Amino acid sequence: MRNEPIWSKSFISLFCTNLSVFIVFYGLVSTLPLYAKDVLSKTDKDAGLLMSVFLLSAILVRPFTGKILDVYGKRKMLWIGLVLYLACTILYYFIEPFQGLLTLRFVHGIFFSLITTAAGSLAVDNIPVTRRGAGLGYYTMSTNLAVVLGPLIGLFIIQYYSFDILFIVMSFIMIIGVVASLSIIQKDFSYAASVNEKFAFGDLFEKKALPVSLLASVISFSYASVLSYLSIYAQAKDLLELASTFFLIYAAVMLVARPFTGRIFDEKGPKFVIIPGFISFIIGLIMLAFMDSTFVFLVAGAFLGFGYGSIVPSFQTLAMQATDPERSGYATATFFTLFDSGLAIGSFVFGLIAISYGYQNMYLLSALLMLIASIIYVLLQRKKIETVA
Repeated sequence: MRNEPIWSKSFISLFCTNLSVFIVFYGLVSTLPLYAKDVLSKTDKDAGLLMSVFLLSAILVRPFTGKILDVYGKRKMLWIGLVLYLACTILYYFIEPFQGLLTLRFVHGIFFSLITTAAGSLAVDNIPVTRRGAGLGYYTMSTNLAVVLGPLIGLFIIQYYSFDILFIVMSFIMIIGVVASLSIIQKDFSYAASVNEKFAFGDLFEKKALPVSLLASVISFSYASVLSYLSIYAQAKDLLELASTFFLIYAAVMLVARPFTGRIFDEKGPKFVIIPGFISFIIGLIMLAFMDSTFVFLVAGAFLGFGYGSIVPSFQTLAMQATDPERSGYATATFFTLFDSGLAIGSFVFGLIAISYGYQNMYLLSALLMLIASIIYVLLQRKKIETVA
């Protein structure tokens, strides 16, 4: 059963669609702060708002997406979300005032929430249960690839061309994602025959996925310091031209390690992947805080890549494993609601910290938060073992 195939036609389509969505996401995340500062003459705090507003709308909508997918269908809502996400991407070319940009970011986040919940749930449905750790790891590789491709494409274009060209290229990438989604197949399950259209608390949050998702929100809060402010920090250190190389190393390490960590997760257990991931991520954040050379900057990217690539897919898998199969959409929505909440709050809070105390202290605080999260995880593991015993 361990040899059940993962890479079906539908899974490959989901992989490509998710890749397109996240290339646009990460491409804009890494460049819009510079757009706000250099073109619109805004502060670091304002730049952080572009991320927070996007995720705020995703957070507000996310709890309802599980029910929406059940009532209207996962594949249909994925297609609707993709078309509207594409429309928002095109609008970046036409909207320049900062307030208008904030509004667009808010609307864009709504469809990002719908797409990622639908695609993630469809991926879970298309992965053999016995290979869920490895399968979700492979699916997450599409996001990992986007971590490097998005900033790499975005930063290259704004350095050598313009923001207008950036928005055009991002729109074409989303068109590819929409086309790829047309061959996605939604598996039929007997439990999906009848759906109650009324909302209840259980339709907003999957209780069984909450503990893991809450801890994941602490991780994403810490990760926001990298996601939202790395390009500005690199610019301040005169290393902006190496930011794309940073993300290249970051993603390369994730991609190389992912097949091994997924297999270890399935065969030996999550702690053998998650604990080394925490250690690696903490080292990477400390290296960023004390960065004084190109070498330290790029090596930090390697540690962060291994850490993030080990921790986040593992926590997402744990959330899915804690939930009944028919609740995969709700579990996915719960996980990303809390994960996005951490990113949104972290983007705003770390912006204030960077302004008041500097980027070095910001990254040291981020490392401390990851240390606390790792201690909580170890304590929960011990409690689980004691309970079983």
